[in-house]
Amino acid sequence: MSIPVIAFFNNKGGVGKTSLVYHLAWMYRDQRRRVLVADLDPQANLTAAFLEDERLEQLWPEGPHPLTIFGSVEPLLSGTGDVVDKPHVEGVSGGLGLIPGDLALAQFEDELSQQWPRCLDGQERAFRVLSAFWRVIQRAATAHSAEFVLVDLGPNLGAINRAALVASDYLAIPLVPDLFSLQGLKNLGPMIRKWRHEWTTRLTHNPNPTLELPAAGIKPVGYIIMQHAERLSRPVQAYERWASRIPESYSREVLGEPSPSSFDGHLLARVKHYRSLMPMAQEARKPMFHLTSADGAIGAHTKAVAEARENFSKLASELLIRCNVAQRVAAPL
Repeated sequence: MSIPVIAFFNNKGGVGKTSLVYHLAWMYRDQRRRVLVADLDPQANLTAAFLEDERLEQLWPEGPHPLTIFGSVEPLLSGTGDVVDKPHVEGVSGGLGLIPGDLALAQFEDELSQQWPRCLDGQERAFRVLSAFWRVIQRAATAHSAEFVLVDLGPNLGAINRAALVASDYLAIPLVPDLFSLQGLKNLGPMIRKWRHEWTTRLTHNPNPTLELPAAGIKPVGYIIMQHAERLSRPVQAYERWASRIPESYSREVLGEPSPSSFDGHLLARVKHYRSLMPMAQEARKPMFHLTSADGAIGAHTKAVAEARENFSKLASELLIRCNVAQRVAAPL
């Protein structure tokens, strides 16, 4: 039985996705859940958020990068073998582990693109390449005794993200309530459904029944409205106007429902930007809800820290309920 994989994806950049995954990972750690985070964005910003510069230099030396996601799939790219048997998991804190990202992962894009059509010809290597992310994630999650995996992706509809989403059971979509996000859903939703259908078709051409492959659930479990208080000096009322149009757009474009609903039942949470806390958190290299007076969180900031903690705690719980993993028994930290 595979370990659930939850992807966070939006083909529009600038929605706060990486910060969202970072804070959720820490919240699950605080809730004493064993969680693995996989950084599959070639920009590797999530990895940089978790780790000090000195450690990043060790993970990204001159020459091979055996401890990153790229190092785990590189044997396939070089034609020297398959994904590594024991992918590296970077221990962050307690039950929180990380598959480090890597800027070199961009080199895998062309290979993933080339092998996608070859699956239809029943070429085993094509299936090994396309399932590489899933097999690395599952092996790493098993070694880490993770209950579930959070995956951070870059903002595009390229071959890396296609393979990463094929490896995912569930999909959460962070959105900013504006025209660009609504337009972005028109591209994102149909593409997700297309990839799910195409991978399901390819599975019937797998020539090796012993090769374990992802089922490509890619089940949308809802959306998260980010930065809804105010952005670029635009009033709250303008944001609410766009936010009110998201439920129908999400139902139509992402779920493909013939009769879109204006019911907001797919909303996972609204997450404020917490502008006053973010610079402090980045300076302290910790999540906003871990800030203390020693970090400068005094006065009104104390209330904001508590609000952020409650906000992310509710989102973390709701997400697991939607993904049917809330009742799993947590392993000891």
